[in-house]
Amino acid sequence: MVLAACASRPSGPRLALEDRPAIRPSAPADPAEDARVRAHAHFAAGVAQEINSDWPAALEHYYQAATGELDNEWLVLEVSRKLIQNRSFDRAYDLLRLAADRPEATGAVHARLGIVCSQLGKFAEAASADRAAIQRAPESIAGYHNLFLNFIQENKNADALAVLESADRVKAAGAEFLLALAELYVNYGTQDPPQRGLAQARALAAFRRADGLRPAEPTTRLRLADGLNAQGDSARAAELYLELIHELPDVPLVRERVHARLAEIYLKSSDHQAAGRQLRALLKDNPVNPRVYYYLGGLAFEEKDAAAAAEYFRQSLLLDPEFEPAYYELALAQLGLDQPANALATLDSARRKFPRSFVMEMLTGMSLSRQKAYAQALTHYTAAEVMAQATDPARLNRDFYFQLGSVCERLGDVSQAEKYFEKCLAIAPDFDAALNYLGYMWAERGIRLERARELIERALQIEPDNPAYLDSLGWVLYKLSQPRAALAQVLKAIERSPDPDATLYDHLGEIYAVLKEPALAREAWLKSLAVEESARVREKLEALSARP
Repeated sequence: MVLAACASRPSGPRLALEDRPAIRPSAPADPAEDARVRAHAHFAAGVAQEINSDWPAALEHYYQAATGELDNEWLVLEVSRKLIQNRSFDRAYDLLRLAADRPEATGAVHARLGIVCSQLGKFAEAASADRAAIQRAPESIAGYHNLFLNFIQENKNADALAVLESADRVKAAGAEFLLALAELYVNYGTQDPPQRGLAQARALAAFRRADGLRPAEPTTRLRLADGLNAQGDSARAAELYLELIHELPDVPLVRERVHARLAEIYLKSSDHQAAGRQLRALLKDNPVNPRVYYYLGGLAFEEKDAAAAAEYFRQSLLLDPEFEPAYYELALAQLGLDQPANALATLDSARRKFPRSFVMEMLTGMSLSRQKAYAQALTHYTAAEVMAQATDPARLNRDFYFQLGSVCERLGDVSQAEKYFEKCLAIAPDFDAALNYLGYMWAERGIRLERARELIERALQIEPDNPAYLDSLGWVLYKLSQPRAALAQVLKAIERSPDPDATLYDHLGEIYAVLKEPALAREAWLKSLAVEESARVREKLEALSARP
């Protein structure tokens, strides 16, 4: 066949040997180009192995690619990143050591080497690499960041602070550099508590320097707002958050975060209207967020709108029946609406879901007190006191002992009531409600009258126009056999009382009776009965009528 093929060729003049083109030897290969080709081949093979999830093979190819082209910084950094992610620190170290030994190695390569050295426990070499990174790229935070963490790991806090101070002296620092520096100062404050005040002040100064650069990137400004807010400059943080609401992409999670931060700021500053606007904006983005309803309920309660508060708390529980605090807030709102039975039902629901707690027992005691079930209330208050003494004594505050003292007084246990009111006043000596209650309790029983008068007068110094306190002073003066002085105080109490009060008119009747003014006494007692029926007052009225 070969012969046949040769024979079948068309005939024609043949080229002379000297006319034939010369066969020239190929030019010598370029070693750099050859290495580059091999590096690209290894990188492509590494990508293929990574797709197949064969990481050992992929990392080997990546390593060969990077070591074959050390002048390709992007490749070196990318491969070292993959090695670090796969915890192949030794291989990453070998690669970065080779790259860093090149005279033209950048600060980014040295900074990456510092990270790997720290992971391997080579702290001295890490520090050397980080210093080289700072020297080659002083306006990059990476070297300072790594060196700072290196010193923190070695418990060299003073050296760590010195690193931050050197970064602080960089004049041409950009916003991202300053934000990272501020965050490192915050980190330092947590690592060295005695220096926390200094660290927070430096952090705030760095955040403000970054703010002065007016960064345009929304994500950078969001980070800046968060930093300023965390360091106490909530006013400037609020301005940034409000600007960002109109600039951030329409991503619900991001917008929720900004609205939530603004709501927190306004809640702390007691700007309830602004806080409410942000919370309602949160509901617009996420109408099934139980925490938002919870906070709106708290705002409504602060504004003394117990009905709205109760509805918000109900919504919160409807969306999350496991949200324990909402049960207690709902019970408080129901007590504000004078619905103790509903409050007890709410607390029973909580009791079926959660372990007994101080708040649960205290609120149960308050609800039972409203129903005048004082003996049962005392049981729950006592249980709450025992729990708090064991776990959180700070809960046993003035309000707790005031409630406990009033229950004991209603049960007729004056000595226990005195003990709890005295505890209350030891915690809060100017608690006017307790001063008045204890003073009136003694006056009502005709005991310790001078001390009772002193307490009531102290309460009136705090609230001079309080009709209940004025009546208490009148009553103790009456018991001290000073009816004329008592009359002036009780008349003043009636004048300042927003609504007719049966007790005030009853006391007025007693004073007029002692002053031998039966007609005026009769008129006062009739007014008392018109407000509230009382067998005791009716008996006094009948006794007055029976007199000659």
